[in-house]
Amino acid sequence: FFVAATLARAQVQQEPSLETTEGSGINISCSHPKIQADDYIHWYRQLLGRGPELLILTMKASKELPERAGHLLVSADRRSSALWLGRPGRGDAAVYYCALGP
Repeated sequence: FFVAATLARAQVQQEPSLETTEGSGINISCSHPKIQADDYIHWYRQLLGRGPELLILTMKASKELPERAGHLLVSADRRSSALWLGRPGRGDAAVYYCALGP
């Protein structure tokens, strides 16, 4: 299935698109070199025909996404993060994007 990653704000950069097969893990990375001290890192996904859904947000700690067999990894300097989906299925085909904000 297809996973798209798009630009959410000028401060973040993502791959234009990624693909994987059902059940094969995928890593979706996001670069945010201009992150401010009080910014949270937000990760969303948007299924076709639906509004954005917040998956996870964090200030600096890496976090697990047990319901999606995945996790969010944040670099020590907070300038990048990566969403790992361990066993994606067809229902996970969506646009995934990160954003910075309060």
